Amino acid sequence: MVPFVSMPQRSTLLRLIVIAAVSLLLFACSSLGYYAHVAHGQSELVLHRRSVAKVIGDPATDPKLATRLELALQARRYASEHLGLPDNRSYTSYVELHRPYVVWNVFVAPPYSVAPLQHCFPIAGCVAYRGYFDEAKARREAARWQVQGDDVWVGGVPAYSTLGWFSDSVLSSMLRWDDDELAGTIFHELAHQLIYVKDDSAFNESFAGFVQAEGLRAWRQSRGLPPSDVRSQAMDKAFTQMALDLRDRLQTLYASGVDQAAMAEGKQREIEAFRMRYRQWREQDWPNEHRYDAWVAAPINNARLLPFGLYDRWQPAFAALFGQAGADWSAFYARVRELGHLPQDQREQALQGLLHTAE
Repeated sequence: MVPFVSMPQRSTLLRLIVIAAVSLLLFACSSLGYYAHVAHGQSELVLHRRSVAKVIGDPATDPKLATRLELALQARRYASEHLGLPDNRSYTSYVELHRPYVVWNVFVAPPYSVAPLQHCFPIAGCVAYRGYFDEAKARREAARWQVQGDDVWVGGVPAYSTLGWFSDSVLSSMLRWDDDELAGTIFHELAHQLIYVKDDSAFNESFAGFVQAEGLRAWRQSRGLPPSDVRSQAMDKAFTQMALDLRDRLQTLYASGVDQAAMAEGKQREIEAFRMRYRQWREQDWPNEHRYDAWVAAPINNARLLPFGLYDRWQPAFAALFGQAGADWSAFYARVRELGHLPQDQREQALQGLLHTAE
């Protein structure tokens, strides 16, 4: 989601109010309600956080919660000591949300385009979604676009980064995952704090995704654990490729110049063909795996396809760059920063070159 900007306690609220006011001048009066919502949601996280150490040491704390939080602290230390990630107060506090997600992201795309509606923010730059701390607000925003004829999708987000503007907390929504996801998410979000390029979500997410994957591999090895389930990862990668293939097919259809009625019919035909390919693929290669069945059975549209490829488009390129840096994190980050300073077209050209070396 959009990395909302804030700072601790009362200064947080003041800073957010200032940013909301500036953003109002920059982006028009209609933004006031949204920025007020952001200010309130972020301040609630700040005001309700507790030290992880104190939560663990509290006799009233559920032992299962204490065990998970201890793991989070260990991952937090490992991130700074062994992965070269920021050594700050992030992930040393805890917030019980009393809801399944911290925010809900709203994705919007035209009915006959796979290009997202972009939302631009003073610090984070432009991204393909808008985040809400309240699910009802997110769904009302989605409905507003849907009435206009656009494709929409609302997705819950268990964690996000404020890019180091304040100390991010371990959230109760993060503890719904297994140990690998919990540790990996801490690595991922700290990577955003270390390096972030405005207006290039694919670069940012692929970089953080690589740090998450490689960091998790090293983390498991340091704990004497076997490698992660490679077969499960292969299924995830294959399904992502199927979704990207559907998006490419729809993009070709939308660029074909056929009339709107033919385009609408072709869109549904491509989606149904995707469902058929999925069933054949799962039955042949993954007969006992059903993790994507519900996703495929639910309504599919352009907006729902937007997140695919965002987190892993350039991951093989970053893996190649890490190898060129001799698997040295400091050298790797220096090379990533160099890429981040390039104009976007040159940056993508360099990443494409790294992809070819990875093949």
